[in-house]
Amino acid sequence: MAYRSPVSEIRFILDKVVPLAPLSATERFAEATGETVEAILTEAGKLCDEVMAPLIRNGDLTPAKLENGVVRSSPGFKEAYEQIAEGGWVGIASPEEYGGMGLPLTLAIAVNDMMSGANLALQLNPLLTQGQIDALEHHASDELKELYLPKLISGEWSGTMNLTEPQAGSDVGALRSKAEPNGDGTYSVTGQKIFISWGDSDMTKNVCHLVLARLPDGAPGTKGISLFMVPKYIPDENGEPGVANSLKVVSLEHKMGLHGSPTCVMSFEGAKGWMVDGPNKGMAAMFTMMNNARLNVGVEGIGIAEGAYQKALAYAQERVQFKPIIEHADVRRMLAEMKAEVFAARSIALACAVAIDLGHATGDEAWAARAALLTPIAKAYGTDTGMWVSDQGIQVHGGMGFIEETGAAQYFRDVRVTAIYEGTNGIQSMDLVGRKMMDGGKAAFRLLQEVEEDAKAAREALPDLAEQVWEAAETLREHTEWMIGQDMQDRFAGSVPYLKAFARVLGAHYHLRAAFAEGAGSRHAKLAAVYIRRLLPQFAAALAEAREGAAGLYALSVEDLSA
Repeated sequence: MAYRSPVSEIRFILDKVVPLAPLSATERFAEATGETVEAILTEAGKLCDEVMAPLIRNGDLTPAKLENGVVRSSPGFKEAYEQIAEGGWVGIASPEEYGGMGLPLTLAIAVNDMMSGANLALQLNPLLTQGQIDALEHHASDELKELYLPKLISGEWSGTMNLTEPQAGSDVGALRSKAEPNGDGTYSVTGQKIFISWGDSDMTKNVCHLVLARLPDGAPGTKGISLFMVPKYIPDENGEPGVANSLKVVSLEHKMGLHGSPTCVMSFEGAKGWMVDGPNKGMAAMFTMMNNARLNVGVEGIGIAEGAYQKALAYAQERVQFKPIIEHADVRRMLAEMKAEVFAARSIALACAVAIDLGHATGDEAWAARAALLTPIAKAYGTDTGMWVSDQGIQVHGGMGFIEETGAAQYFRDVRVTAIYEGTNGIQSMDLVGRKMMDGGKAAFRLLQEVEEDAKAAREALPDLAEQVWEAAETLREHTEWMIGQDMQDRFAGSVPYLKAFARVLGAHYHLRAAFAEGAGSRHAKLAAVYIRRLLPQFAAALAEAREGAAGLYALSVEDLSA
């Protein structure tokens, strides 16, 4: 069975579970009507199914390669990218004044979900450009916006983010890249960056690099970092690609997966750059791009999970071991839990996107706080779901899952890096219990109150499911109160299981909403029962681990661990 974009599932979530209607009721997003949403999702689904998905194996088996200093994309990628650009899919949520559609981020997230499932290696290119567009829109000068945004939004040019260096990964402040003023408003940027996805390609006319570097008088650490736009080709007086800049691709990383997406080692050798925002404001601008990317990376995991699930489902229906293996209880269990996990993770991601959009459209700080709270959960849970579902997909295939020709293993290899992208999932969990709890837990408690109120409303129609969700939310509230009272080391030690518990409760909440919307005995009610009865109970074990704190971990010395 070929990949089929989950258009109807996404539309159901946006209608009944995480309604888009409040967005279309705002002045800013009045054009995001039901008809518009249907048209966007349907057309994007066709592109994913007919153009992108057929190339997923090409990207894996015939990777991008570096030839004479130029990166050559996998067969068919360039033609497919041209259709992505021509369709306007890069700029769905970008400002209309620069050529974008001006639609809610939620729709861009939904489309990126489908594109990730169809062909993540290819989808990474427009995704990175979208992040750069967001950063420039919020931080660049009008001159830079007018030059770069139309080209990036149209897909004529592509964008990258250059943070990581060999000695500076999560510790971005340890970077050594330098930027020397040229005296004319430009800067000479010098340094080496690693892990630069789509750092070069033959699919666009120009590749625009956002590069973190330090000015000569920049303070040590993150406070002294500035951000620079450093294009592959320096735009001429007409805004077209001119002379080549002093930068190059040194090599391509040999990766576990995502072979169709070139991951470059970049060398900037006095390359001409333009400062974005002001001196020493680089991290603020880059965090804008990274926040956009964190949610989108979570969605990458969800998209991969969808693709892996569909492949496993098709195989289970075709493979006969005494009878089609889908009739065996354990295979049925795996498939049911896979589908339930995907629905939960997708709902959380879309809830995060809607909160971001409502925050922008209304200016309500409560929506902004909810979006901030949900971002690390959506990223970590979405990518964990991608890894778990793709791993289960291999298991459903049995021995054939370990054979590369089936394509089942590719999903796991491709998705594994998403738990590392844009801050590891451990960093996401520390963000949740640290920065996102600096309000004393107000945003978390507001969300949990909503979960409990929805559960109460569903008690009459779905008494057993609703009661379990209400009890889980109340327990999570108590543990959140406990977590806020701990020092940071103990919070961090329990942050990963705490985030998993929070995601479990939210997943149950959205499943219950779906079941309540469709009624007892419906397909979504049956799926909700799988999640709430089989998967939700895991939250209690996660919370027990979260409350263990740091002492037991550090009781084991380095010598103990090495013995």
